[in-house]
Amino acid sequence: MLKTLLTRAKFRRALPWLVRALALAHVLWWIAPAPPRAVMGPPQTVETAHPVICVHTRLTDEIEPWKIQRTLQLVREMGAAAIVEYFPWAYIQETEGAFDWWHADQIMSHAANQGLRVHARLGMTPDWARPDPDVLATSTNYIDAQGYEAFAAFAAAFAARYADTLEGLVIWNEPNLSFEWGYRPVDPAGYVELLKFIYPRVKAAAPGVPVLAGALAPTLEPAGSPNGMNDLTYLEAMYKAGAAGYFDALAVHTYGFKFPPDAEPGLDILNFRRAEYIRDIMIRYGDGDKPVYITEAGWNDHPRWTRAVRPGQRIAYTLQAFEWVEQEWDWAERLCIWAFKYPERQGNWRDYFTFVTPDLRVKPIYEAVQAYARGWEDTEP
Repeated sequence: MLKTLLTRAKFRRALPWLVRALALAHVLWWIAPAPPRAVMGPPQTVETAHPVICVHTRLTDEIEPWKIQRTLQLVREMGAAAIVEYFPWAYIQETEGAFDWWHADQIMSHAANQGLRVHARLGMTPDWARPDPDVLATSTNYIDAQGYEAFAAFAAAFAARYADTLEGLVIWNEPNLSFEWGYRPVDPAGYVELLKFIYPRVKAAAPGVPVLAGALAPTLEPAGSPNGMNDLTYLEAMYKAGAAGYFDALAVHTYGFKFPPDAEPGLDILNFRRAEYIRDIMIRYGDGDKPVYITEAGWNDHPRWTRAVRPGQRIAYTLQAFEWVEQEWDWAERLCIWAFKYPERQGNWRDYFTFVTPDLRVKPIYEAVQAYARGWEDTEP
């Protein structure tokens, strides 16, 4: 009883201080600065001496509009004229027949305001467009003939809505990997059938928007591998299935790994110039007039990843790659480096591909590319 009385007495003595603390917290909450707002300013223009410079942003899961705006402002200020961005079908059309364009509008309106051209990578199948899960369990990367018509309708609606800002629509991502094809055997002919659905629909809705095929993953997977198919083999199979008439340009992924950008390519090597083999196949099938957009490339400077390079090498190789594309590859329109920024820290080697931290601090490689874009050709790492 005595202990209870003492406890109550302590509480009564502490009560005024508790009330004051709550009142102070309430006042501080009201006077705290509001979160930054994304106020659209006057239209901007990208100033760059090298329009080949492009980056793959990763705004897919960036929720706050001001961060989207600031990211794209930093892209422009670095001197990149274009971006690649991922727009998941499942996010925009979660329910059949209903589009939610809010997040895509944020990205596209701010990109346009910053003077940036956009390659929109489309993918991720919503639940309603995949087989009944009671019949067949599938991942969001799974799409088959059942979903082709709906995906084509989405792509056409997307193209029509953003035609003025789009430099191209990239159809799917790395379909030569089992993971990206829904954890099942890859199917070049099936991918071509998807293109055959999409191409006429997009052209009817937005005739001036190029349809980009490919974005194949560079890989040396042997025949019969459950993980995927060699990108060169896959592209040949696409042409044999009649792909040529159903895309306007080819999207290519070509990473440097530990090799400098001018290292000789080899059929058994993954390096930057592997893209030349892709180009050879296009020419062999009479498609040499179509341009190539390199929508993923780059080097990584993680201190312990076995395929990484030193930070100074990463800067030097990146600048040399831009020069190589401009001087040696007249068929390549853009070189889009992965990845400009992630919404959150990944906590692994992936963080060492970026130019800007999640809290929007620029890295030395950003400053080096910015100097190069301004025409300072003697930029050194």
